[in-house]
Order: sequence, then C-alpha cells, then structure tokens
Amino acid sequence: MWVFLGFILLTLASAQCADLAPNANTQPSVAVSAVKACHGNQVALPGTSLYEEVNESYLSRLNSELRPLAILLPETTAQVANFVRILKPFALLNIVPFAVRGGGQQPAVACNNIQSGITIDLRNVTGVNVDTKKGTVTVGSGERWGAVYEVLEPLGLGVAGGRSTTNGINGLALAGGLSFFSSREGFISDNVVNFEVVLESGKVVNANAKENSDLYKALRGGGNNFGVVTRVTLRTFKQGKFYGGSVFYFPQSWPSQIDALVTELTKPNADPETHIMLSTGYSKAYESLGGTLCLNQLYYTKEANKPAVLQPFESMQPQIDAFNTMRNLTLVAAASEQTSQNAASTRAAYMNVHVKADVATLLAATELYNTGIEPLKNADNITLSFTLQPYAVSLLQKTSFQGGNSLGLSPSDGPIVSVLFLTWWTNKADDDRIISTLKGILGQIDADAKSRGTSLNYIYMNYAHNFQDPITSYGANNKNALQKVSTKYDPQGLFQRGVPGGFKLWR
Repeated sequence: MWVFLGFILLTLASAQCADLAPNANTQPSVAVSAVKACHGNQVALPGTSLYEEVNESYLSRLNSELRPLAILLPETTAQVANFVRILKPFALLNIVPFAVRGGGQQPAVACNNIQSGITIDLRNVTGVNVDTKKGTVTVGSGERWGAVYEVLEPLGLGVAGGRSTTNGINGLALAGGLSFFSSREGFISDNVVNFEVVLESGKVVNANAKENSDLYKALRGGGNNFGVVTRVTLRTFKQGKFYGGSVFYFPQSWPSQIDALVTELTKPNADPETHIMLSTGYSKAYESLGGTLCLNQLYYTKEANKPAVLQPFESMQPQIDAFNTMRNLTLVAAASEQTSQNAASTRAAYMNVHVKADVATLLAATELYNTGIEPLKNADNITLSFTLQPYAVSLLQKTSFQGGNSLGLSPSDGPIVSVLFLTWWTNKADDDRIISTLKGILGQIDADAKSRGTSLNYIYMNYAHNFQDPITSYGANNKNALQKVSTKYDPQGLFQRGVPGGFKLWR
C-alpha cells in the first residue's frame, strides 16, 4: 500500500513538472507553484530570510528594490534546464517573464532581476576545474573571479578575468570584459574556449570553435540574448606576481596624466604588459582634501621594480603618499584591492562612450564632466567618478587571433579610450536628476568628440546604462549576425520577449 501511495505521489509530482500549457488567463501563481513542485528546495519566496538575503545582495540598490515573485536557486545545469522548460510558456505569454542573475554586479536596472517575474539566480552553479594538459579552467557561472584566482594562483597560473574578486563570471565573459591582462591577452570574451549553454528548449549544448561556432561568436559580446550560460571554459597562462596598485593625487596633475596616457598608447611599440586606468571625480568622503581627487590604477603584468613605462603615472607630485599601494602583488591581492575600492549596497549607475586616444578630446571631456556635475554635489553621499580606460592596439589585435567576437572593433580603430562614468549615491529621491544630468553630460562629450572626428560608435555593455544600446553600436553587420543566431537557436524569442532585461537585439 505504501509503495503504491509513493508511486501515486511521484506520478503527481512528475505531472506537475511536465510541460505546462498556460493560456492568457493563467495566473502568475501557477508558474510559482510549478517550479515549487519540481524543485521546492531551490525556490525562495518573498518573506523568507533566504529570499531577502539573495535579493539584497546586488551591487546596486536599484536592482535590489525589484521584487520577483520567486528566486530560483539551481545547483546544476540540469536544474537550470528544467527551470527554463517550465518557465518558457509563461514567459512567452508575458504571464511571468524571468531574469537570469550571475554575480549581480551590473547596475543597469532589471538586467539581472525583475519586478513581478521570476529570477533564476546561478550562485549555486559552482565549480572551478583546472585542466593543466589543455591549459584551461572551467568555471561554474555562479562563481566569482576571486574564487577562480585562489585556485589558479598556487599553480602559477592566471586567466583573463574580472578585476574585482566579487565580479561574476557571465557578465564579463558575455559582454567583452576587461582584465588586468587585457592589453596582452585581449578581452575576457576572447579567452573563452567553450560556453555550456541552456537553450530555450531546455537543451544543453556546447558552443566553441568547432561546435555551434556561430553561437560561440555571438556569445562573445552578445550578452544574455541566446540562452543561459552555465559553465565557461577559459584559456589559462603562466602568471606569477606582478607590479601594480593605486596612486592618489590632486587635480592640477590631471592634464599631464592624459598627455602621458595618449603618448604611451600611440607609441608604435606600446607595451602590452600595461593596464592603466585614470580617474578623477568628486566624493563627499574627500571633502577634507578638497572633494575632488584623482586616482591612477596601474599594473605591469610582470614582477618588476617601478617599471619605466609606469613612471609618468606613478611619480607625479603632489600625491597622497599614505594612499599609495604600488608594489609587487598576486592576482588575488590585486583583485581584492579593487574590491575594497568599490562602493557596496548603494545606488549605482554606469554609462560610457568611446573616443580615439586624443589629448584635446579627453581634456574637453574632463571639462564638460567637471562643469556638469556641479549641481549633483549636494546629493546624499554621492561619489562621482570620471574614468578613462584605454584599449591598446594590442588588445584589439587579440580578437582576430583568437577567433573573433561580436563587438565590432578592429585594430584600425585603436588606440581607443573608454570614457566611463561610475556613480554611487544613497537617496532614492535623487535618482532621476542624477541619471538625467549624467546622460546629458555624456551626450555633450560624445557630440564634442564627433565634432573633432574622434568619436567611436561603440558602447561597452558591462558599463552601459539602460538608455544606451550596445548591440547597435557593434555595427549593422554584427547586429544582423546576432539576430540571425538568435532566430536559429531561440526561434520563439524566449530570450528577447520572455527575458526582457539586459540589452536586446531588437530595440
């Protein structure tokens, strides 16, 4: 009798997990009940401590304030596939759309969480497996880069990954991605040798240079538009300690730093071992020092003692000696330092444009930014950062050497400088004025660069805001190619209509 009863219960559960056929009148609660019936232990509901803990852990409060009907926490690729199969009919009818979250570090609103839908959170899809014979590391999409580095470091290995220990895997691997080693190794996407992907049907496939090669190229820059990536395999390389850290200094030295940056980038033999980021901006935390400071984050990817190539960026005076952290350090230490300099649990907005490496353009951009942010300095606990991140020609050359990507950049475009706004604040009432003001400044910078002939029509997805359109910035041919891949692998448009967050292919 008990065996028979168990069989009946198992049959009922299997029926609840089977493909469902909702209609326009189906209530969202049916979708929640369906995922609970299949994987109850992997479902967190509003009001539970697990739900609140997970939903509060986004980089930006703007995403934590979204309230999904449920958060799904799969532990395996098979469970991810089953969740996609269950949610698909509800999402296509717009009864319950869903979001997919990796690390939750992208602050664009609703790119990794959803209001009144369901969020698939990949944090428990973990594992870091090194294959020393193949020279690769395979990483679960729920991992953070810090965990990857902790495994590789004792082996004397490195990988092109996030510059912060808390960065997630997928956001960078699917959107280009910059690392400490970008000038030498290319974009993070260019270092991926295989993606494990759950397609709209729930089928699990590999995408690499030999299998599903069109999907492979599309995923290298195409974002969340094709499926749920559950594992990423990347090329590793020998890596020991390297030289790097941070230098804080005062605004009067900023013009000379821009000049030094452009001089280095435009050298025919620019050193591919360097990774340089220059920032200036305002923070109430630095009011005692005048409010406006400059920061150079400098790296030379070999062990060295004050390498000559970094001296123009390291030796300016006056600087704040107590804040200087330049030394030989491990990959874990470098990423940990970056993490310590990031704001957490605040409201955040990123946005960017790209220009040629040109001194006049970058000085004009700085002036437009400094003038434009004045009305924002009274916002509660605001930090406003104007950051320059160069794309050396050597970085752009790596793309063609390593199979190509979808970004639409070529060596002839370089050297390029990303003009990036990173902004954090605490008061929700300031949201609209901060975003609209920064959007206006960014538009002025782009217009000025266009007038000088130094603008590039490229937007970096990882640092894009919702009003921006990275996919279109890749160029018409690349956008059309991405749309064709989407139609082939996602014929019903699940990851366009049913997963509305992120930067879509048709907009």
